[in-house]
Amino acid sequence: MSDQSNLPPLRHRCSFCGKPANQAQRLFSGHESFICDECVELCHDLLQSAPDQQIAGEIGDLPRPSDIKDFLDRYVIGQEEAKKTVAVAVYNHYKRINAQHQARTAGKLNKDSDDVELEKSNILMLGPTGTGKTLIARSLAKFLRVPFTIADATVLTEAGYVGEDVENILVRLFQAADFNPQATERGIIYIDELDKISRKEGNVSITRDVSGEGVQQGLLKILEGTVANIPPKGGRKHPEQSFVQINTTNILFICGGAFDGLEKIIARRVGKKTVGFDTEKIYINEKSPDILDRVAPSDLIEYGLIPELVGRIPITATLEELDEDALLSILTQPKNALTRQFARLMEMDGVKLTFEQDALKAAVKLAQERKTGARALRSIIERAMLDVMYEIPSSTDIDEVVVTASVFTDEDKPKLIKKSDKKAG
Repeated sequence: MSDQSNLPPLRHRCSFCGKPANQAQRLFSGHESFICDECVELCHDLLQSAPDQQIAGEIGDLPRPSDIKDFLDRYVIGQEEAKKTVAVAVYNHYKRINAQHQARTAGKLNKDSDDVELEKSNILMLGPTGTGKTLIARSLAKFLRVPFTIADATVLTEAGYVGEDVENILVRLFQAADFNPQATERGIIYIDELDKISRKEGNVSITRDVSGEGVQQGLLKILEGTVANIPPKGGRKHPEQSFVQINTTNILFICGGAFDGLEKIIARRVGKKTVGFDTEKIYINEKSPDILDRVAPSDLIEYGLIPELVGRIPITATLEELDEDALLSILTQPKNALTRQFARLMEMDGVKLTFEQDALKAAVKLAQERKTGARALRSIIERAMLDVMYEIPSSTDIDEVVVTASVFTDEDKPKLIKKSDKKAG
């Protein structure tokens, strides 16, 4: 570039802002174009503030499977086998991505390479509602510090129908990654309620299955790996808008569902079989606690998932229904335990919160009656604490709140212990 500030002002102007030469302090010339000093400074500022664009996928200090499970243990009670299965799968997934990155950096990644080609293994989590499927997926993304989004399979439709396109899942992950394509391509997407889009028997091709098999077909490409053109702000595509290209090859998809009735299909395939020695035989039927552990791809296909989709989710982790002890532990032990959360909220108002053990058992009994697992616990505690949390901020004489069993069994209010009563005692 050369300084063109001495050129006739009427003949030359900035090609970016249009400012004539006589209004600019300096005007630099390029090939058939000019740029003023103010636009140069603006471009410099933009370059300085732009986020770093790293090669997609590499995660430094990749945690070991045992480290991943240890972190999950802080948030998810029980489900030992499921956490171990997921930890190994996630470790292998990101180890594969790091290996690709290193090969690409070294210039060794090409189609003619003799190295073993590692394929992506997405995960399917099976288990009743409220057993921790979503929590496991969310905790994984938090630990690995990768973008994360949740999609409900029931609101997805085929392209061209009213509803949410399958590719809109990628839009939400792109937004969660602060609009960084490279970060998006190493994120995690959790697709919930996958069982709700199973192919229904008798659904013939006379009518289109908008929310069932059609959506499964739409999920195939992005699960396996494709370059999708997405509208960065979401919504329907139209020819006049700009698109962002997202390669889904390294995005980890975790799918979840309750799959009610799958036990009957598994039991029918297994038949009247027993496990163990003659002295201690265990009869296998649909009510066996470990029946979901015996799931096979053919069972999922019979349930209503298309074979191609089952093939793209090769890893299966089963979660068990939570018993009373597990629900009690969920209320007190995890880092995000409900009793800890509410105690912290009350502490911010200078009030101590105490849950009696019998009260916790009563809350767990209510949750078991609702048959929605740990998901019911929050609504039960919220309802019990509503009036107290409404009144406490307006009171200056409350020292402690005690939640007893009668709060849940007889819908009594928690006991309020005043500061003045303690002083008098």
